[in-house]
This record gives sequence, C-alpha cells and structure tokens, in this order.
Amino acid sequence: MAQAGSHAGKSVIVTGGSRGIGLAVARAFADAGAYVTIVGRDRMALEAAADGLGPAARAVAGSAEDPAVIDAAVGAAMAHGGRVDILVNNAGGPPADAPLVAMPIEDFDAALSFNLRSPLMWVRAVWRASMREHGGSIVNMASLGGLAAPRGMGAYAVAKAGLLHMTRMLAAELGPHIRVNAIAPGVVRTDATAHVNYTGYADMLPLGRVGEPEDIAAATLFLAGDEAGWITGQTLAIEGGTLVQTGKWKRGWQQSWEGDDPA
Repeated sequence: MAQAGSHAGKSVIVTGGSRGIGLAVARAFADAGAYVTIVGRDRMALEAAADGLGPAARAVAGSAEDPAVIDAAVGAAMAHGGRVDILVNNAGGPPADAPLVAMPIEDFDAALSFNLRSPLMWVRAVWRASMREHGGSIVNMASLGGLAAPRGMGAYAVAKAGLLHMTRMLAAELGPHIRVNAIAPGVVRTDATAHVNYTGYADMLPLGRVGEPEDIAAATLFLAGDEAGWITGQTLAIEGGTLVQTGKWKRGWQQSWEGDDPA
C-alpha cells in the first residue's frame, strides 16, 4: 500500500464511496491522511460511511450522473486547500443481464451513461476546477469485463472497455501534470457479487481466493501516489490470475505435475 506520506493532506474524491470497493478506497485514503469526499445515492449509507471515516471526510449524496452533484462534490473537495488532488471514478454498475441484440436500447444507453459518460463528466469538472492549474491523479475503476466478454453483461462490458480506452486518451491529452490510470477488478467480495459462489470461483483461480475490497484499495493508493509517478494511461488488472488461467488443472493432474522433477 502507498505510504501515508504520499497522500497526507491531499484532497480526494471517491464516487460510489458508501460501500464495497469505493468505501475501502475512501478508508485507505483517510487512513493515509487525506481529506476524502465520498459520493453515493444512498444518503443514509453515505453519511454513515463518512462518519466512520472520521472528521476529514465529507459526504455528497446523489447520482454520479447529476451535474449538480458533481459541482457540489468538487466544491466540497476544493474546501480542503483549494484544490482536488485525486479523483477516483468508482461509481458504476451493470444493467439487467441481456444479450446486446436483445436488450432494450434504453438499457444500453443507461450503461454507457453511467459507466462511461459520467466518469468523463467528473474528469472535466476536476480539470476545470483544479487539475488544469495544479495537476493531479485520476484512477478510473473499470472491470475485468472490459478486457473480456462476460456472458449476459454486454452493455456493461462495452462501457468498461470504452472507459479503458478513454483512460488512455485522457492520459495522452492531460499529461504531463495529470496522470490517468485504470483498475480492472475481477470478482471482489462485495454486495454486488453476493450471488457468486465464492468458493467455487476461487477454486478456479491460481491464487485460490476471490478479491477483497482492500486489494483494490491498495492498488488505487499506489496508482494515485508519488510511487507511480511515471505511470499513466495504464490498466492494472487485479483479478487473482483470472486472465492467466481460466481454471486450475484437476487436482490429481496438479499433484502429479508438482511431483515431477523437470531436471
């Protein structure tokens, strides 16, 4: 995890910050000494999360797609030293499962708006308010779906793939003083993945477990921090080896292979 010194006193915005990955990210920044502004739709959950983060946290309730909410959150973050140092575009989510050719086009449009258009609105807002003058770091929370083709999640996956390329475009446009990177999480233990058979899924992964929100938080702190100062336009896949290997060998085969002496 990034050292506290690289984030102490910085002003950070985390969208989708009331639970799951977003809350873990916000907590990690708060523990590192940053001022954190979290955004989410559920006012009660958001305010409870902010209370748990301590006096340096602020909560702005509302949709991450709402320009008024964006302006309010940027204003709250600017109250800490007159700048926004870090933006974490974490808010996002899939529509109802359906093949691309069959889903209502309104659902497709909604997926693009929430997962692609909204992050750009946040980038534009922090750029105008602070980063154009002071620089900063942006981390876009994408998905392993943006690198693969998960069944029944076509609109979400297409939007996240777009977010990955938008990350590269923004990195090219906004350097050298603003760095823009992305994280593509695999299956992480949150409310959004509660339907997953974690034990069965973990058994298919080389690392033998699903992700925890803290795994993603640690990567976010690294990418946003000074230790990653020569990294921009990149996507860090945090997925327990999912892309390396779609499934472990059957246990008997693995034991046989482990017992062989390649020499």
